[in-house]
Amino acid sequence: MKVIGFAGYSGSGKTTLVTRVVPILVGAGLKVSVLKHAHHGFDVDQPGKDSHRFREAGAQEVLVGSGARWALMHELRGAPEPPLGSLIARLSPCDLVLVEGYKRATIPKIEVWRQATGSPRLWPDDRDIVAVASDVELPGGPRRLDIDRPEEVAAFLIAFGARDDPEGMSARKTRQ
Repeated sequence: MKVIGFAGYSGSGKTTLVTRVVPILVGAGLKVSVLKHAHHGFDVDQPGKDSHRFREAGAQEVLVGSGARWALMHELRGAPEPPLGSLIARLSPCDLVLVEGYKRATIPKIEVWRQATGSPRLWPDDRDIVAVASDVELPGGPRRLDIDRPEEVAAFLIAFGARDDPEGMSARKTRQ
């Protein structure tokens, strides 16, 4: 599985960009997974539901399954946050894993940067940045992608995923 991150400060448009790029990649025949980092406590469960009651009772893991989807909730119960690599290893095989957040991870990343946010740039301090998706031209640095052209970002991701792949990810579409 090829892994590439989308990194930037809050409000830069990471989630919007990823949600616009995923359908293009899927339409190209790729299997895509997304792994998102949350800086705060979050819960995918709802109080009062059986699964929530099991967790509250002390279960370490609760898996809920149906004909439409399944979800596994794992309680850390004070254990340290798992490293990115161990979370990626839990994903089912796919062509491309898009990681949102984890801006300090040592994985190839697309920096998402909008001038209006006033946030500092991650590049050049982060040498894992392979491209910058932005709304303005940026002199020097890695390749600039137009943040408002998700098809351009998707084409970059397809080319990125095909690196060191003798068949190329786009060739998989013709086999499926």
